[in-house]
Amino acid sequence: MANIVAIVGRPNVGKSTLFNRLTESRKAIVDDFSGVTRDRHYETAEWIGKKFTVIDTGGFVHGSDDVFEEAIRDQVHIAIDEASVIIFMVDVTTGITDLDDEIADMLRRTSKPVYVVANKVDHAKLHHDSAEFYAFGLGEIYNVSSATGSGTGELLDAVVSHFPAQEEEEEDSLPRITIVGRPNVGKSSLTNALLGVDRNIVTDIAGTTRDSIRIHYNQFGHEFLLVDTAGLRRKNRVNEDIEFYSVMRTIKALEDSDVIILMLDAKDGIESQDINIFHLAEKNKKGIVVVVNKWDTIEKDNKTMKEFETRIKEKIAPFTDVPLIFTSVTEKQRIFKVVETAMEVYENKTKKIPTSKLNEVMLDIIENYPPPSTKGKYIKIKYVTQIQGRSPMFAFFCNLPQYIKDPYKRFIENKLRDNFDFKGVPIQIFFRQK
Repeated sequence: MANIVAIVGRPNVGKSTLFNRLTESRKAIVDDFSGVTRDRHYETAEWIGKKFTVIDTGGFVHGSDDVFEEAIRDQVHIAIDEASVIIFMVDVTTGITDLDDEIADMLRRTSKPVYVVANKVDHAKLHHDSAEFYAFGLGEIYNVSSATGSGTGELLDAVVSHFPAQEEEEEDSLPRITIVGRPNVGKSSLTNALLGVDRNIVTDIAGTTRDSIRIHYNQFGHEFLLVDTAGLRRKNRVNEDIEFYSVMRTIKALEDSDVIILMLDAKDGIESQDINIFHLAEKNKKGIVVVVNKWDTIEKDNKTMKEFETRIKEKIAPFTDVPLIFTSVTEKQRIFKVVETAMEVYENKTKKIPTSKLNEVMLDIIENYPPPSTKGKYIKIKYVTQIQGRSPMFAFFCNLPQYIKDPYKRFIENKLRDNFDFKGVPIQIFFRQK
């Protein structure tokens, strides 16, 4: 089940500062990642060994004050519906406003955990001022300073208490594949095309979350669960096509998957939201297949596909070892190639390389291209093994792991990919003291 923390509140209370603090500024919570676009409003974080996704709702609101307040109400409804835990942020320097009261009123009606966070509590006197927020009737008040980070540790301890430890998560025997993408790229059409061949081979399986349905796909020699979280539940009063709703749904689907099929519209190419989802999938160590739909609507010559592919790989760098498939769902072009490729990526994700084979191949490469010496010291890599895990991880044992730099790590990753085929799968490499 996806662990999603939504930060809600009126404008200018410090939601984005807290978001940045939880997801980037504090290195202990989440690692740095190069190449991620800066306009994202959702990011993976980790606290005491538990991973979760934080969403800054403020980043999704645009327009006039009237539109602003209406959008905030919509987002609080969506957060109540979709998030696992809600952080309700208020500003201790302004006290309770009418909009704060209105948001609190909505949050009192949910059974989801809600944490009231009084921001800008920068000195002792303000601790007393924050007591007025107990009037919301939402329980304990957490005093924080987003700017300095004080109080965020206690808040995170409380938030992650609602999430299971990683090892407690259930494993399904069948691969879980999810189609994600922006509205109107053809996700539903692809799902229907895959399932519409012969309805009697499709059976519904109740999902782990109350609103996701896993459809059992079993044909043409492939068997997997197609995780379908979109459009299979009651319409609610929230405007269903706003970006925030789409993002919240996509994250829940992504975290419940082994492989994601990221669908793009050939006319639009890859946009910032697609790149955000791609990097979120990469950080969560999911297998990835990129599908460019509506390829039949593009005027083409013999260079068009190659140029399109180059542009996409530039945007998703540095992780570019990902299959790209050009389709037209309406014309039934290369639909089953999508399924075959997704299953190949799943095989790559679960692949186990024998230790003897790994050492035979990689130690030979390392001998010919050893790590550069640092401060006159030579690094000797003696042994390599694959670590047990849900995605490929490799440990290289050596005398001076601290001196191995990123360029050499990338070189080793590329050689693993060249020799063992991990297309579509993020891999992790660790250098350890022998």
